[in-house]
Amino acid sequence: QVQLVESGGGLVQTGGSLRLSCTASGRTFNNYAMGWFRQAPGKEREFVAAISRSGYNTYYADSVKGRFTISRDNARNTVYLQTNSLKPEDTAVYYCAAAIRWDTTTMGRDYDYWGQGTQVTVSS
Repeated sequence: QVQLVESGGGLVQTGGSLRLSCTASGRTFNNYAMGWFRQAPGKEREFVAAISRSGYNTYYADSVKGRFTISRDNARNTVYLQTNSLKPEDTAVYYCAAAIRWDTTTMGRDYDYWGQGTQVTVSS
């Protein structure tokens, strides 16, 4: 069992930045592919970014490519999402997730554990 706790969300103006963090319990963090997803009000959950177990491979949704960066620190059991040049359409609850069966995946159904989410609000 893995517990994930996100932090770092908040209210920011258009063009601003936030660094989201997700810390996992347990001692096998480097066995998990990690991902970030988001869900805006009235919309379905969507993929944002994913990172492989080693951190070597990363993947991004087209909507955030060039603005967001996913990284991980396996010694700290933590995955990060650096969000830059934020837009109002980035407003959502952001969730981190862990997948045990894949080195990396962009599909929500492949993830086994989810955090409780952290709210990101971008004002125009």
